[in-house]
Amino acid sequence: MTKKQVATSKAPGAIGPYSQAIVAGNWVYTSGQLGMDPETAVLPESVQDQARQSLSNVKAILEEAGASMEHVVKTTVYLKDMNDFAAVNEVYSSFFTEPYPARSAVEVARLPKDALVEIEAVARKK
Repeated sequence: MTKKQVATSKAPGAIGPYSQAIVAGNWVYTSGQLGMDPETAVLPESVQDQARQSLSNVKAILEEAGASMEHVVKTTVYLKDMNDFAAVNEVYSSFFTEPYPARSAVEVARLPKDALVEIEAVARKK
């Protein structure tokens, strides 16, 4: 199986030795996306704004790879504070429709750039 790197300027560039996403067969695997604005690299203060930008970044990467949010089958949400779960859910539900993707949500000690949330996705190409 071949792997194809995905890169778009509509999402923040990688801040380490990894790709924004990899396409393997008909599957797209995104790297975790912080809620950084791709043009300014600014990380908003609120968890809701970070979640919204994170999911917008995931969406841009998936579209570059030939997929879309409706093709997402699994996400992983990393939270600095599990008390933000409901606030992130409110934003998350505006990006997906039923049947919702499978999902894991995990509280972590720390995220890059001291972000409050990071989200990654697996999607099947159109």
